[in-house]
Amino acid sequence: MPWTETRPMQRLDFIRACHAGTDSFSALCRLFGISRKTGYKWLQRFDPSDLSSLSDRSRAPHSHSRTVPDDIAGQLTALRQKHPDWGPKKLRMWLLNHHVDFTVPAASTIGDILKREGLVPDKKRKRRTPGNRQPLTIISENNQVWSADFKGKFRLLSREYCHPFTLTDNHSRYLLSCRGTDRESEPFVRQCLTDAFLEYGLPEVLRTDNGQPFAGTGIAGLSRLAVWLIKLGIRPERIRKGHPEENGRHERMHRSLKSAVKQGNTFMTMEEQQRWFSDYREEFNHERPHEALAGATPGTVWKPSNRHWDGSVPEYAYPEGGTVYRVKSRGTLYMGKKGTVFLSEALTDEYIMLEEQDDGLEAIIFNGITLAYYDRKTQSVLRID
Repeated sequence: MPWTETRPMQRLDFIRACHAGTDSFSALCRLFGISRKTGYKWLQRFDPSDLSSLSDRSRAPHSHSRTVPDDIAGQLTALRQKHPDWGPKKLRMWLLNHHVDFTVPAASTIGDILKREGLVPDKKRKRRTPGNRQPLTIISENNQVWSADFKGKFRLLSREYCHPFTLTDNHSRYLLSCRGTDRESEPFVRQCLTDAFLEYGLPEVLRTDNGQPFAGTGIAGLSRLAVWLIKLGIRPERIRKGHPEENGRHERMHRSLKSAVKQGNTFMTMEEQQRWFSDYREEFNHERPHEALAGATPGTVWKPSNRHWDGSVPEYAYPEGGTVYRVKSRGTLYMGKKGTVFLSEALTDEYIMLEEQDDGLEAIIFNGITLAYYDRKTQSVLRID
């Protein structure tokens, strides 16, 4: 059994009793509440000229099999300083991807080195709010769902505001666009999307939040931008209000971008800031390992869409079986003697089709997408968004 609550003077008493020889060694061990093994240890360790020989010694190992050499620790420190927003896991993935000529330490060991070098800031733990993490569309391949949003504005060194617009592919996490502007506007977003569609092709779905210019107040939350997307054969998909986690993959990229901007990467002019955005996009896509991709970079996973686009908006031919109407000014639909019903200003001058359903309602269809239902009895529009 171990020595229980003893002090060096108690151990000295044990040594003296052993040297007196009045009792057997076993009896003395029982008297002092120690094992024979412990008793022999203190007899061998005792030095009459040094009472500290009976003090407890450090139990730390003399050497450690996981000790990282100084030169490797230096390389880890330099890599962290080059990428201050990368954590231990991402640093380790980068080293593995680049086949360095030394054994890559565990992420926990890298974390210890970063803490020792003062490269890990103290963080207040935030309580996680539970929410629905399931995507609105089950994502299984590239260009199935793209996500678009404005990252929160920040000030340039000139005190001018910069609003970064971002566009990503949900499957590969590839950052398709990262462009700054002095204000959020529909023409700017449309131009960013146009450039991306011309270069990379069209996605099936574009997922956004409910802010401008992505959503409006009419049926199906349509905006002029959403109408344009539908005419290109892209289905707008909006997350629920107050549920940014439904666009979680894109929001995670925003966290990384925000962290990188905070590392002193703000500039005097929008042009200088845009050059940095372009460099960041290159690093994000082709250098930065992604945990959700098993350490691969988005650029090794993503491929351009096979839905090529030449910049034109195709005409849509409605099938037989319904009645086609042209939406009037201010987004109203003229229903003859029954008057008009409001749909959405975003649909002004567009053609929609009403198609009778089995339940007596009529589906309001725009370019193959059902937006809402019309009830002729009550002359009302039944929203489904």
